[in-house]
Amino acid sequence: MPHCEPSGKPANRYLIRQPKALQYFHNGELVRASEGERQAGRFELFLDLLYVAIVANFADNLATHPTGAQLVKYILIFTPAWHIWSMLKQLMNSHYNDDISQRILILWIMTLLVIYGNNATLVDEDISAMRTTVGAYIVARLTEICVYSVYSFASHYHRIQTWIFASLVLVGLILWMPLFFETVSLRSKVAVAVVAILYEQAIWLLSFGPWIKRRLGLTYSTALDISHEVDRCAAFFIIVLGEYLYTSIVLSPAAIGLNLRALRAVWTLVIAFCLNWLYVNGDGAVRSTHPLHRAVWSAFTWILMHLPLNMALLIGGHICAVSVGKDKLGRGERWLWGGGLGVGLVVLWGIAMCFRSEDEPGLLWFPKIIRMLPRLVVALVLALLPLASPERLDPTQLLSITAGLFVFLVLWETVGSLERGAGIFEPWTETEVEQEGEVVLPVNVVDAEKA
Repeated sequence: MPHCEPSGKPANRYLIRQPKALQYFHNGELVRASEGERQAGRFELFLDLLYVAIVANFADNLATHPTGAQLVKYILIFTPAWHIWSMLKQLMNSHYNDDISQRILILWIMTLLVIYGNNATLVDEDISAMRTTVGAYIVARLTEICVYSVYSFASHYHRIQTWIFASLVLVGLILWMPLFFETVSLRSKVAVAVVAILYEQAIWLLSFGPWIKRRLGLTYSTALDISHEVDRCAAFFIIVLGEYLYTSIVLSPAAIGLNLRALRAVWTLVIAFCLNWLYVNGDGAVRSTHPLHRAVWSAFTWILMHLPLNMALLIGGHICAVSVGKDKLGRGERWLWGGGLGVGLVVLWGIAMCFRSEDEPGLLWFPKIIRMLPRLVVALVLALLPLASPERLDPTQLLSITAGLFVFLVLWETVGSLERGAGIFEPWTETEVEQEGEVVLPVNVVDAEKA
């Protein structure tokens, strides 16, 4: 397969290449195969296309049956799908080489995800769907830890932590076994799934955190390619925002002409656009340290927060998009809308607070606390709006208020992030083509000479 060495020079072509650690710590010092920033590979992005359909299916199922029990199911089927994506992301972060074996691995995982996504929404209705869903998940996780283990023999830098993680994952997969038995009650299966999910989160923290490195006195240990991690998390966030737009367009719910449905579709677009703005904006500081660079606690918090962020904003956005074609929302739908957007904003606030601002006091119009505080206020307002009766706030009014609140947030943070004394327009300079032998002075210098 075509391939370049980390230095950028063409390498010999092999169908299957030796998996090499792209970065690692040696006695606490970071060693990287390449100094350049690395972005997601094309086949990683192809994997994301499947998640567009998976998350849309999960959100639509919950929106169709907006009850507390279905919300629990939504969380319990979304999280394992996220774990599969996250573990594959971590594998590519550490050992990406884009050979034929990795491409086939992605295809195999996608095959299992197709099976998982088609059956997961039916786990509470049919035991066969339950078994198929859990079986697909177990096979996907087994595949990933087998690949991890093989890679550990090819490159020793991550070996100890990989073996620990793989062993703990194997133990965790046993926890899912009761879900295969029809004699186990659904409520007991929910409890088992919760325990298994929490266990998987805990072993990830244990295996790749600094604690295990200090405890075992490891000479070589795992490291994260931060640019790739940021790029992949942003890509999944875009997948979630795509649900706002996809559902508001498919089957033309806002046709025909200019009408209230079209207005609701525009407001849904504005909400998604503002959410993307807030995510990209971070904490709005001129100079800040990213959570992945700041400290261990901020790095793990930033990564873990993306799961509730995506789950919450997905269902909130799906209800926004569904309301385009509806003149009335049910009570459950309204609570999913307000709760989803509200929780999502709270998590966005938490993510922003993980950044460390390096700005001098008084540099910007608003300090960080004041800039970020409205996110919590708006989150509370959105969470409480469903208390208003449907007669007082119809879908058009709800979306109009929501869009207005998000536009307010964007304007508040944008203005608050300006340096004191900043102007609206930057003066235009170097607008004329420079002639040979002629020095073109900036506009302000020319004006000064004329004066």
